[in-house]
Amino acid sequence: MAAPRIAIIDYGAGNLRSVAKAFEAVGFPGKVTTDPAEALKADAVVLPGVGAAGDTMTSLGARGMIPAIKETIAKGKPFFGVCLGLQLLFDSSEEGSTECLGVLHGRVRHFPKSVKAPHMGWNQVRVKGSQALFEGVPNDSNFYFVHSYYAELAEKKHVIGETDYGVTFCSVYAKGNLVATQFHPEKSGGPGVRLYRNFVTNIVGAKGRGRA
Repeated sequence: MAAPRIAIIDYGAGNLRSVAKAFEAVGFPGKVTTDPAEALKADAVVLPGVGAAGDTMTSLGARGMIPAIKETIAKGKPFFGVCLGLQLLFDSSEEGSTECLGVLHGRVRHFPKSVKAPHMGWNQVRVKGSQALFEGVPNDSNFYFVHSYYAELAEKKHVIGETDYGVTFCSVYAKGNLVATQFHPEKSGGPGVRLYRNFVTNIVGAKGRGRA
């Protein structure tokens, strides 16, 4: 397949370069961009994320990226949210009482006081059934997490991966061409890099061939 155009959204913070390098490593370089028009022209959009929800929403708004993200998802274009990029898809976050994108219904909550926050380090992801995003990745593989908040969904139908840390939380969400992980694939070694490859070949590629 022809190399797809992958837009990696730059909101002024985060692990952009490491995400870009991970896509380069699997042969599909992405372009880091602050331009909403460029994101809309891309074949796929990636929203990486570290930092505070409120600051990130403010930054995305200042760059005009919020309408572009919503349009990308509404049109069914392949989209990958990473860590905070997953959390921002929901209605709101307890972190600063932030109103988020509202693409998915649910609220982002802080981990209970019974566990240390942030949840940082390797943890197991239990994947439900056969998933295109996890092709070639053994179930119960470990991935790298760094977060103090987790998504509490109104509807769990499209939660395809779960992880335990004080609570059982959504660590992978997938609905159509929208996928999102609470962990950082780019920091998760071979299995994580494989997810980025699978995103391009199985989700972006299928969309390009008219099968999604």
